[in-house]
Amino acid sequence: MRPTASNLVVGGLLLDGGVLLADVVATSTTVAATRSRKAKVAAIAELLGRAAPDELETATAYVGGALRQRRTGLGWRGLAELPAPADASTLTVVEVHEDFDRIAALSGAGSQAARAAAVEELFGRATAEEQRWLRGVVTGEVRQGALDSLVQEGLALAAGVPLAAVRRAAMLGGSTVAVARTAFDGVEALGEVGLEVLRPVLPMLASSAPDVPAALAKAGAGSPVAVDQKLDGIRIQVHRAGAEVVVATRSLEDITARLPEVVEVARSLPASSFVLDGEALLVDEAGRPRPFQETASRTAMGEGLAVTPYFFDVLHLDGEDLLDSPASARAEALERLVPAPYRVPRVVTASADEAGAFLRDTLGSGHEGVVVKNLDAPYDAGRRGASWVKVKPVHTLDLVVLAVEWGSGRRRGWLSNLHLGARDPETGEAVMLGKTFKGLTDETLRWQTERFLELETHRDGHVVHVRPEQVVEIAFDGVQRSTRYPGGVALRFARVLRYRDDKPVSEIDTIGTVQSFLPGAVTGAP
Repeated sequence: MRPTASNLVVGGLLLDGGVLLADVVATSTTVAATRSRKAKVAAIAELLGRAAPDELETATAYVGGALRQRRTGLGWRGLAELPAPADASTLTVVEVHEDFDRIAALSGAGSQAARAAAVEELFGRATAEEQRWLRGVVTGEVRQGALDSLVQEGLALAAGVPLAAVRRAAMLGGSTVAVARTAFDGVEALGEVGLEVLRPVLPMLASSAPDVPAALAKAGAGSPVAVDQKLDGIRIQVHRAGAEVVVATRSLEDITARLPEVVEVARSLPASSFVLDGEALLVDEAGRPRPFQETASRTAMGEGLAVTPYFFDVLHLDGEDLLDSPASARAEALERLVPAPYRVPRVVTASADEAGAFLRDTLGSGHEGVVVKNLDAPYDAGRRGASWVKVKPVHTLDLVVLAVEWGSGRRRGWLSNLHLGARDPETGEAVMLGKTFKGLTDETLRWQTERFLELETHRDGHVVHVRPEQVVEIAFDGVQRSTRYPGGVALRFARVLRYRDDKPVSEIDTIGTVQSFLPGAVTGAP
């Protein structure tokens, strides 16, 4: 049953079981203090189990280490100096959320002063411990280890519903926060959360394999598979309902206004409603892809050359949800809906030789690899597994920058050597697995110096530690065991390919994926 606590605060205590900010901070501390997944989940469940309906979404977001506002206009520098802390805990999570709503809405002349005053007022009502937590959640430095998967487990335990039901609803609803209240209405209510045209869902993701035979074995186990070209563009999800079209990124950001050419293509297709998954890509006159940075800049700014959409999956078509349909059926629907010039090229085969030839042709066309797909698999929104397996001739990983060292010699005055981290799926922490200063042009050095000084948290000699927010794509020649780094592995000949502003830190590769490249390891671990 859904809780019904009130929000009455008396003597610093929230009566009838509601949630104070201090409760969130205490839970965060408990979660950070243990490596036991069971204990983490239990602490989260206890908090969410006594949240009132109007507190539940905020409590769910906060225990996951995030605000509900996409942007607040606040950063580390704006929170460097805080007012004297309060003596007692009185702030409720609802009050804090409403204050951040007001801060996020500030704009125009005088907004900077108004924002500073609002911060002064909010933080002045917080205790010292609450201030530290609030500053951490604003700047992305809450490191309690409450991954979204842990929050989902805690929510399922608190609501007494199956974890699978919470996961599926969160994928289709767009986030765990969006379905937090629904979970307390029971499993049937969660089951009613379905794909809704014009509401983006989390995209299905691919794991990795070092070569085509390994990918075929992982995705197909001897059966025919689809082998798609892997385009080096921006992932897009396109929804259409009548004349209305929504174009979203992999992080569910609405970029419809920036891509009118994609909207035009969507409106030209012979259907009244659909949801398509694909890539937006800048190509030259010969049809070869332009550098990724040009596509990223075009989709971010909304100005410049027109991008071309290429679609590889369909999730809904004219009233019929296709998420649970096998990939082969979705492919047939895609062919009926989308003309060939706007479909990602593919072959269907069980032959490693044929798939290898397709990979070579793909590379010759300027694209970066292939994705091998199980033809019987459903569309597993928001998940990374063995049904989709990507193969690139150059091994790459998406990692997060943890710190940067000042350069010497010709690079003196620039931040140069990057400390790289992969994600530990159990704790949510970033695990350091090496450094690199290779692949950096002068332009990149200038950019990253400015970028990482903005993300700086503290310094240790010549090392600038930064908030773990910037994703970077790293090429490497191999992986070897190492006792030098916490991850127990090190990358051989690591070099920077590019920075990935289109990818959130939640999608960086795991330490398991890195370890899968060790000689003799099982390849392509998710």
